[in-house]
Amino acid sequence: MGQPEQTSPMGGVEAYTPAEIARMVESKGVTKAEAAVFPTFVLGVLAGAFIAFGAVLSTIVGTGSEFGLGPTRWLAGLAFSLGLILVVIAGAELFTGNNLVVMSLVDGHITLTQLLRNWGVVFVGNFVGAVSIVVAVWLARGWELGGGDVGVSALSIAAVKTSLPFEVVFVRGVLCNVLVCLAVWLAMAGKTLVDKVVAIIFPIAAFVAAGFEHSVANMYFIPQGMLLKSEPGVIGDAESSGLTPEQLDSLDWTGMIGNLTAATLGNIVGGGLLVGLTYWFVYLRPARQGSV
Repeated sequence: MGQPEQTSPMGGVEAYTPAEIARMVESKGVTKAEAAVFPTFVLGVLAGAFIAFGAVLSTIVGTGSEFGLGPTRWLAGLAFSLGLILVVIAGAELFTGNNLVVMSLVDGHITLTQLLRNWGVVFVGNFVGAVSIVVAVWLARGWELGGGDVGVSALSIAAVKTSLPFEVVFVRGVLCNVLVCLAVWLAMAGKTLVDKVVAIIFPIAAFVAAGFEHSVANMYFIPQGMLLKSEPGVIGDAESSGLTPEQLDSLDWTGMIGNLTAATLGNIVGGGLLVGLTYWFVYLRPARQGSV
């Protein structure tokens, strides 16, 4: 009789290894950076709309809940994960996820110009897509759900975001995109649709529950709140529920630009540096040194 067949210790694991994921992320980063501008922009619009759909659902789920702070925020986070599931499974270009393209940059496969072009085109596309859903929800009067309670929630979410100090938004942006890019990373480990969906849900639910700042989600939340400022009934109910005049005053173009700037910079640091460069250093840098 022959010797028994040796079984790999990873043989029963139906997932790609971290080293394999790192190589896939690097390869996909090159493809993204070299893609034509118009298709990239269109996919960016789709991603902005997908994330906005998640934000719409999250707002509804979090409105009127009697489960208490933790469970309510967790449920809202589970609902929000719809956005990244659509981005990853249906296919779209999301700025925060594309912060991982820095792995291709530091390995010398793309230029800084290509990286910044991708980020710029995708960021603008995300904004257009998110605002398109803002307008659609406004025209559909979705904020009237629950006797206007959803509108009060949406207004409060936006006003609280724009009233936060720059440094607070920045740090929350860092923490947010660590989790978002880890969700993308984990999804790439999966080999089936179910694997990918399950991998996405928990990191995304965690960042929403913790109140971290996602630049693309805020492209929906803040403009929606700005529109709701024109509804006296919504403002009155929001003030009755504890929203302060100072918070409402911060909900304008200046507040939106400040929030998006801080969240975007934080997202780049969290996703590009803390996740992307860390995994590049661990899994790709040794390979690069070995080829020299």
